[in-house]
Amino acid sequence: MKRTERSPVRDAVAACLAAVATIALLAALSPAAARAGEKEDAQAAKLARGAYLVTISGCHHCHTPLRMGPKGPERDMSRMLSGHPESVPLPDPPGPAGPWNAHIAAPSTAFAGPFGVSIAPNLTPDPETGLQNWSEERFFRAMRNGQHNGGWRPILPPMPWSDIGKMTDEDLSALWAYLRSIPPVKNQVPDSRPAPPPPAK
Repeated sequence: MKRTERSPVRDAVAACLAAVATIALLAALSPAAARAGEKEDAQAAKLARGAYLVTISGCHHCHTPLRMGPKGPERDMSRMLSGHPESVPLPDPPGPAGPWNAHIAAPSTAFAGPFGVSIAPNLTPDPETGLQNWSEERFFRAMRNGQHNGGWRPILPPMPWSDIGKMTDEDLSALWAYLRSIPPVKNQVPDSRPAPPPPAK
């Protein structure tokens, strides 16, 4: 049986063809890879913007409960933005006394005043007790119109919805995206209780 000898020329041509095929494949894939990378970068920037807006808008002041730390009360970031702790019951608040007509519960997540009893809700993406089942449109409506749950009742003080609602669409969308990205915390917050309307004269 006659042995076929390898041709250096043939080997060189085959290597060139393989290299050309590889370059062509990479050229075809690189625009898609670039687009995917750009999309990931844009999403990361959006989440960073949302985290910044949550911080400067004071969301933690009411929606992240306090706990006692070595230097006094501190934010319990293990329950970040989960609202008033369900383990802390809220009896009826004391009435106004003299010039003092408002009260704050110990975790700094519930407030009472002439407006009624305002309880900070769970803003985490928990499917049962948080915002997982909300849509972005529903969130926009709540912030723009000051309607809890997008239309059930007025959002009570001290929630600064009228200020947050003046954000641009891009900023509100970034804030919403960030809230959807944080760890979910299962925490069933009781409903706020608006003050009854004044008696008719």
